[in-house]
Amino acid sequence: MGMLKPWHIIVLVVVLVLLFGAKRLPDAARSLGRSLRIIKAETKGLVDDDNNNVAEKAEPQHSRTPLQGEVQQPGYQQQPPPAGYQQPPAGYQQPAPQGYQQPQAQPFVDPVQHRTNDR
Repeated sequence: MGMLKPWHIIVLVVVLVLLFGAKRLPDAARSLGRSLRIIKAETKGLVDDDNNNVAEKAEPQHSRTPLQGEVQQPGYQQQPPPAGYQQPPAGYQQPAPQGYQQPQAQPFVDPVQHRTNDR
């Protein structure tokens, strides 16, 4: 009763051809074969990695050394300030534009404490 008969396979092939078309089935089979080959190669690579010494893989392949000296960005050069320019003193605030009024401070209202049970 659980056996696969030849007519089951024929019905399955006919349904697949009707659903996907005769042109797409070879491409689908080809891509499925490629995927299976990739999976097989990756699992083989994992098994081979287990056999190799893990400590050798942990070492960096290329060592990097810090740069010596100053690094300059290409095309960027800091220009000196113009003659007569003075740095503002520490804590300096730029004056507000003329006609600008600072908004009045609003008291803080905690929304959690002012909840009501009017739901």
